[in-house]
Amino acid sequence: MADPTDDPVVTPDAINAVLDQYFTTPGPRCAETGPGYAVASATGRALTVRPGGYVSGPTQFALADAALYYAAMVAIGKVETMALTSELSIRYLRPAQGEAIYARATIDTVTRRSVVGSIKVWMDDADDRPTAIAQGTYALPR
Repeated sequence: MADPTDDPVVTPDAINAVLDQYFTTPGPRCAETGPGYAVASATGRALTVRPGGYVSGPTQFALADAALYYAAMVAIGKVETMALTSELSIRYLRPAQGEAIYARATIDTVTRRSVVGSIKVWMDDADDRPTAIAQGTYALPR
């Protein structure tokens, strides 16, 4: 496993290349990786907007899940397509309105079989005003 204090071996370009190869529908992209974290983002077609211009809860949930997926890859130091969501819980804090949505997953714990992280979701450039917070676990393959 990678040392979370090291520069990430897994880059946004590497993650996005895997997304392009294995996933057929547009979804959250990896915008940034760093020691012990990853940022997912989505705009346009990847956003489900409800009446009133609110980004839906399922869209925010999907972005939080994607951010943790990317951060799990950073934590183990390799692109691992078979890492799977073991659990994810989210709390919505305020309405999400804007043009772009972001989620930053920060790694809390890494074991041989799992990665646990905390995620903050926000709209546009207002990372100091989260729309949701989440925590989840990714199971790693044997």
